[in-house]
Amino acid sequence: MIRLVSNLLILILCVPLLACAGQAQPENLKSVASALSMSFPNIPLEQANVTPVEGIYEIVTTNGEVLYFAPRSGHILAGELWNSSGQNLTRDSKAQMMTEKLSMLPLDKAIKIGDGPNQVVEVSDPDCPFCRDGSAFFSMRDDVTRYIFLYPLDKLHPQAAAKSKFILSAEDQETAYEDVFSGEYDKQPLPEFKDNGMLETHRQVARKIGINSTPRYWINGKYISGTNLKKFEKILDQGPAAKQ
Repeated sequence: MIRLVSNLLILILCVPLLACAGQAQPENLKSVASALSMSFPNIPLEQANVTPVEGIYEIVTTNGEVLYFAPRSGHILAGELWNSSGQNLTRDSKAQMMTEKLSMLPLDKAIKIGDGPNQVVEVSDPDCPFCRDGSAFFSMRDDVTRYIFLYPLDKLHPQAAAKSKFILSAEDQETAYEDVFSGEYDKQPLPEFKDNGMLETHRQVARKIGINSTPRYWINGKYISGTNLKKFEKILDQGPAAKQ
């Protein structure tokens, strides 16, 4: 009987990757997708990929979730795949998928700040403290060009949507952005403004690539989830020549 393993499983590989499964042929991946559809028709499959574990396949859903499927036993594994070197293969896979989605972002719709050689694309919430930390870091650098999409998390930050609309509707978006992210309107009302509807465009952009949390960054093409200032500095120090 097919059983869905619903508890979080962490799979540890105790053998070298090269000793595990080889590359699956396209027709094999098609059979994996077919088996998944028959066993779990409610899982919205976007793509199936091989893993270093023989008989276990990576399943990417349309909302960006990564699962693992064993066609022979009919089990779904939910969790992270690690190797014996301590490498989180699931996280790496997700990062690669998000890196590839950078081209889907319409930068002409973003808030543009700066004109430096390093490209930084951000998805941010005006009231997210980690987003503000990242913003403060980039605002101190003159070697970046920033493209910012706003994605307020309404349940966590009830005032963030109004602040986002204020920024996007401003004639001078850069100044409005800096004022909001510096906390100027945390304890006083926003100035009156006419909403131009751009926030919904930004929300749709984020949803299209599967984003449901903030902050997210692409620095010279390299994807980073969360604010990691040391990693930011390392990528920026490599310069735009290292852009993927």
